[in-house]
Amino acid sequence: MAACLSEIRKKVALYKGARIKYRTSKGRRKVEENQGVIIETYPNIFTLWVESQKSRISFSYAELLTREVELELMPVNKKSG
Repeated sequence: MAACLSEIRKKVALYKGARIKYRTSKGRRKVEENQGVIIETYPNIFTLWVESQKSRISFSYAELLTREVELELMPVNKKSG
C-alpha cells in the first residue's frame, strides 16, 4: 500500500532538523547520493542544506511518492560521559 502525499508530508515534517542521506535519480542510470539536513517544510516542497555543496536544494513530496528521491535517516551519535 503506497503512502499518500499528506502522510509523506507529515513524516518529513517530523524529521525537520535531522541529518539524512538522500538518493536521487538524475536520468539514464545516473544516481546522486549525498547527505543533508532537512531545514524547512512547505505545503508542496521541503528543503535540505547540503554541507558538501554549501547549498540549499529542494524536493517535492511527489518525488518521494514516485521514488525519484529516497531519504534515509542518519544515526545520531550520542556521546556518553
